[in-house]
Amino acid sequence: MRALHAYEMLDTDPEKDFDDIVELAASICGTSIALVSLVDSERQWFKASVGLDMRETPIENAICSHAILEEEFLEVEDTMKDARMIENPLCCSDPGLRFYAGALLKTPDGLPIGTLCVLDYEPRKLTPLQRDAIKVLARQVMVQLEMRKALGSAATMRQEVDHRVKNSLQSLSAFVRIQERRLQSDEAKQAMTKVMTRIDAVSTLHEYLYKTDAGSNVDLGVYLSNIVDYLTETAPAHVTMEFAPVSVIVGSQQAVSVGTLVNEFVANSFKHAFPGQRQGIVRIELSVPSPGSIAVTCSDNGAGMTPDISTQSGGLGMKIAEIACMELRCELDLRIAAQGVTASIEFIPEPRPQYRR
Repeated sequence: MRALHAYEMLDTDPEKDFDDIVELAASICGTSIALVSLVDSERQWFKASVGLDMRETPIENAICSHAILEEEFLEVEDTMKDARMIENPLCCSDPGLRFYAGALLKTPDGLPIGTLCVLDYEPRKLTPLQRDAIKVLARQVMVQLEMRKALGSAATMRQEVDHRVKNSLQSLSAFVRIQERRLQSDEAKQAMTKVMTRIDAVSTLHEYLYKTDAGSNVDLGVYLSNIVDYLTETAPAHVTMEFAPVSVIVGSQQAVSVGTLVNEFVANSFKHAFPGQRQGIVRIELSVPSPGSIAVTCSDNGAGMTPDISTQSGGLGMKIAEIACMELRCELDLRIAAQGVTASIEFIPEPRPQYRR
């Protein structure tokens, strides 16, 4: 029973893969009925059936309950001549089931959980080829059951990993924020802010990968849309966020690097570009300037900066920008004007880009 319940198959909806198997079994054997029968403690339940308009029967009426006591295969040419079935209501009724042949459904550990069986209303006898076919199809039923069990285990493990990663990132974020409040110097606080920028980018990426099941590849347009949505929620009331995306696939590490740079630029724009409730726009643009390359442009129409931004405590965060560009193997093009700042990068995506309309 534990082995049967581990497949989590009882009372599930019909599935074409199993329906195809019973239809083929009935066709090969020339019988009126074919079933994938799972034998529970109080009933036999049919995952798939052809020629029988019911989903289960009580265990005391289950012919398959006798079959699972056999080594591999049970064939009853005439149920009215078998002492185990002569009083079975399914067999002695009119019309009654007079023929049964079933191959065991066995787990990899050799435990029987049910049968693939064929039945008819007249006594008969299978040919050796028909018997072999039923045994082969029974093994295919187990392949389907094992595959679904493995997928279910993988999904459970994935959920557990997701839960642990989320908890770890949340704990790390909380720890950094606590440390930031305890710090005295502006330089140390700024360093902690940069750490939070990276954590936020990784958290957004993790959520994207989990929801889309994208593996190690990321649609940069969708990923940046998620980041922009988050930043829009934190934007000052007088600042508007704009985003112009294109759908292009990059590696997850590159996505984090781009996300870090965008986070850093936008955070600095919110903080420094629009003093005194000045109205303004922060715009992020993702484009493909040429085949095989991707460009990201961050801009604002704020107050601008002095040219000497490397010594400016409220500047772009050049160290963060340098690390992101190093990871992307590109250069940062920073343009400063009286009305705003623009930061642009152009890099080669990994893996090879896949563009979508």
